[in-house]
Amino acid sequence: MNIIYQQHDLSDKQARALMVSKELAVDTELTGLDVKSDRLCLVQLRALDCSDFYLIQIKDGQTYPNLTKVLANPKSVKIFHYARMDMLMIYKRLGIWVVPVFCTKIAVLLARPKKGHALHNVLKELFKIEMCGAEETTSDWTRTLTKKQQNYAATDVLYLHDLKRVLTDMLADTNRLELANKCFEFLPTRCQMDMDWGERDIFGYNPK
Repeated sequence: MNIIYQQHDLSDKQARALMVSKELAVDTELTGLDVKSDRLCLVQLRALDCSDFYLIQIKDGQTYPNLTKVLANPKSVKIFHYARMDMLMIYKRLGIWVVPVFCTKIAVLLARPKKGHALHNVLKELFKIEMCGAEETTSDWTRTLTKKQQNYAATDVLYLHDLKRVLTDMLADTNRLELANKCFEFLPTRCQMDMDWGERDIFGYNPK
């Protein structure tokens, strides 16, 4: 892996290279999972058929126009695992919806609904890959990243392109690909509801 870690925006050259890819694997690291109080700390990117892994640390008071342009590119599909949280936190910080999108968590649950959806379990089952470094999940992503943190962050986007390809075939085989695409299209709306309605789910059963 060629990890490109920077505490500033993508360069113009880097942005141009990422803009031509038809698929981008994307992940984020956050200060926590509270959509109101926590914030975006890191965005990880990997283009299709590319050995470069971009780790863009998000700092308070800085702007990221090139990163924003890359993530908002309508010609590239952005692949996440659990897109709902990542998209929401990117929108909260950068003000854009990262679309079109493919969420491997949603795809996993539609393609094989009776099995687990955690990324490390899915990779182990489908590809016989053992992910390591889970202890870094709760580390401090606001400071200069250690080599262990960088490797962990890059690994989160290492297999997403391959996973999308396999899951797309599985969804097609189960006649659920169209349903999955409709779920992906709905994600920005779902995220807006997460911000505006808090814990109460209007799609849930509310007897009162």
